[in-house]
Amino acid sequence: MERTEEELVDLTSRVYKLVVERGKDGVLQSEIWKELGLTSRDGSRLAIRLERRGLIGRVKVLEEGRWTYKLTPLRFPTDMASIEKAPCIVCQFESKCSIDGEIGPYNCPWIGPWAMKEFRELTQTVAPVTT
Repeated sequence: MERTEEELVDLTSRVYKLVVERGKDGVLQSEIWKELGLTSRDGSRLAIRLERRGLIGRVKVLEEGRWTYKLTPLRFPTDMASIEKAPCIVCQFESKCSIDGEIGPYNCPWIGPWAMKEFRELTQTVAPVTT
């Protein structure tokens, strides 16, 4: 059965997500296909697609007497949570903001207080070190 481009994009995303979730230790290609209910052929094509994009690495390994590939992430998705509340996103002066401009990161009246608030919240969630 031939898959549509939309289905391939969805499956490619799911494979990449699973590889990233397994971390730097990687995951066997055969485990991914079983988990997603794919054929070996479809799975290999998706892995090659991700490898060509530079998102994962594929290393041939012998596992329980059978050759398979270990998939490891080469790039991790960017976590936007750290900047989603940044004042820059809704700033009325964003179009005028630059390093050497009238408004910029060094003289912005909003970014300093935001950064300090984020820092305080972060340090409050980290347990203090006791000796």
